[in-house]
Amino acid sequence: MQSIILKVTYFITIFFLTVSGFGQLPIFKRYYIADIPGLEWLAKFYVTHTLHYIFSIILVGLIVYIIVDNILSKEKTLIVPFPIYTKLFLLFGLMITGIFMGIKNYTGTPFSPSLVIILDLTHLTFCMAFLVYSLHTLLTRQKGLIHNL
Repeated sequence: MQSIILKVTYFITIFFLTVSGFGQLPIFKRYYIADIPGLEWLAKFYVTHTLHYIFSIILVGLIVYIIVDNILSKEKTLIVPFPIYTKLFLLFGLMITGIFMGIKNYTGTPFSPSLVIILDLTHLTFCMAFLVYSLHTLLTRQKGLIHNL
């Protein structure tokens, strides 16, 4: 039961992180997706921004929970097949660039404009690579990050 809850939480978290992340780009309004009844919130920057922060906190908490649970359990399930390390690398790359982008949003942060562009492009690159690799692991039926819990 715990495994199903973690899988559903992980899926919902990744889904809303993706939607809210792309919602911060003006694509939903530009392509009239936000004009569909019930999806108006996708064009509101502060709503998607807040949702992105909330679900990123949930994702970090979920990852910390999985790591602590694996350290304390008798079965060591962090020993996973090699393809999962690729997904973990992409996920941690997303988290690190996301943390720096969150720091950048505070006033008085001494990030140069070129560093901000590099952070944005790196975060977007990690995001696209993570989504493509996740789709690949889903289509090839490889075990996911939360497979033995």
